[in-house]
Amino acid sequence: MLPTLKKRRDFLRAARAGVKSATPGLVLQVRPNGEAEATEGGIRVGFTVSRKVGNAVARNRARRRLRAVAECVLGRSARRGRDYVLIGRRGTLVRPFEALVEDLEEAVARTDAVLADGRAGGGGRARRD
Repeated sequence: MLPTLKKRRDFLRAARAGVKSATPGLVLQVRPNGEAEATEGGIRVGFTVSRKVGNAVARNRARRRLRAVAECVLGRSARRGRDYVLIGRRGTLVRPFEALVEDLEEAVARTDAVLADGRAGGGGRARRD
């Protein structure tokens, strides 16, 4: 089980100072976290789904799907010392699980490339070329 983000300020930090990558099934925000904030594994994950996605049942289903995808992908490809925030979209509910896994892998690769270039800070975006 991945350590999760619980506090609103952590989600806001990821949105403000992180890198964002959007795919059809989800949006990923990544921010390097400080050593003082790092947990045992060095990564933390947060999940959020707005009311635009649907009622409480739909939002909870989307959150469960994101949690399962994060366990599959971030367990093997996440970089230590980073906070990951997965944001659910309407497509999260209907997209096949394998496609969601590919979406997250693609988003992680894009954000890693941006953070490796050092262009992060202040809402950088990872774009497809």
